[in-house]
Amino acid sequence: MASSPLHFVGSLAPAQHRELPAIPLTRYRVVDAERFGGLRAFETRVAALGGDYRVFVTHSDALHAKQHRGFDQTLAKATGRLSELAQRLSRARTRKDRLGVEAEIARITKPRSVTRVVTWTLSGTGPQDFALTFEVHEESRRQLEEELFGKRILFSDREDWSIADVVGAYRSQHHVESDFHQLKDHRVVSFSPMFHWTDQKIRGHVSYCVLALAVAKLMTREVQQSGLDLSVREMLATLGGIQGTVLLYKANRGRPRARRMLTEMNPIQQRLYDVFGLGTYTPKR
Repeated sequence: MASSPLHFVGSLAPAQHRELPAIPLTRYRVVDAERFGGLRAFETRVAALGGDYRVFVTHSDALHAKQHRGFDQTLAKATGRLSELAQRLSRARTRKDRLGVEAEIARITKPRSVTRVVTWTLSGTGPQDFALTFEVHEESRRQLEEELFGKRILFSDREDWSIADVVGAYRSQHHVESDFHQLKDHRVVSFSPMFHWTDQKIRGHVSYCVLALAVAKLMTREVQQSGLDLSVREMLATLGGIQGTVLLYKANRGRPRARRMLTEMNPIQQRLYDVFGLGTYTPKR
């Protein structure tokens, strides 16, 4: 992408740049209180993925609280499994050798940096006298939380964008993910099933699927600007509920008179009817 006319905003793994999350929160500044509330960030530059890029480390109190709760659950699960293992070992209810028991402990403590806050000791020489003890270090837990929780590392080749623009672009990622999800919907704007086998026809199929998605998303954009928040499926289903009917009236002579009219619409259907100017296509008397 670096050699293409395209630009990007992405994220980096904290494990690959441990020095960045370790920078104290005193370096952070509020990004844009109106758009992002209390989100704070600082900017620097690092070498990443073969290039030198602007990097933005952000901290969100809401994300921090969410990760705090998640880590509590992970830690409780890990310590519970360690307690079960310790009880099993105390009853000599294992056939594993030391390497096997240590491998099981490693699996238990692997998720989400549990190894940074839990220390353990396996004593004994064999399955008959193994004993496991462990301890949760609150100071290590505090350091882990201060270093990682609530933080994201963003980077971009957009040299002219503000931090707020970069954060806004990164947070818009869910719109793209939603579009890919929409293409997997087998009932509305569906990419599959695809009954083509040659490259030329597959490219054509992809082209009109993406075109259909673009039209559908433009329609939802028009709807949202009018004050309605509807998904593609909801919008098309609501529009599909606006139907026409033909009423036949018996005449005194000759053929029956026919009157074409729309079925009764609910308030949302009426709003969509007005937004898209469907009156232009409505049968007239």
